[in-house]
Amino acid sequence: WGAAWLWGNKEDLDQDQEGWKLLLDPSSPPTKTLNGTEPNYHSLPTAHMDEQALLSSILAKRARNIIDVLAADSQGMKQHEYMDQARQYSTLLAFLNSSLTHWKKLPPLPSLPNQTHQVLASDLVPFADLQQDNFWRSLPCSCLPFP
Repeated sequence: WGAAWLWGNKEDLDQDQEGWKLLLDPSSPPTKTLNGTEPNYHSLPTAHMDEQALLSSILAKRARNIIDVLAADSQGMKQHEYMDQARQYSTLLAFLNSSLTHWKKLPPLPSLPNQTHQVLASDLVPFADLQQDNFWRSLPCSCLPFP
């Protein structure tokens, strides 16, 4: 509007503003934001875009955490290798279950051998719990001297 003020008189400016008011859609957001600056409508996300972005992020998170059961078979895992991994997983679950129950009363994590479908379909472990677990696991490593 500053350029219009320089080129015309006040009456021309008032008429221009009235014309612009008629062109504005009454259902559109107001032309001034709370701090008095002009909004940038191209950068305002719509509800659909927000929902789409949220769904995409959820899908990306789930895709990163999918366990490909067929990949183990395609790599030619032998029966004893599979059983060793299942045993390691069960040991880890037992450790986590015992350490988690000291500071939080959580339901025990499902075990792999008898509840495979529940392990694959269960909710992910919260990130805060993983961070705390990593913190406690890193303490003994920080005490070891480096060669």
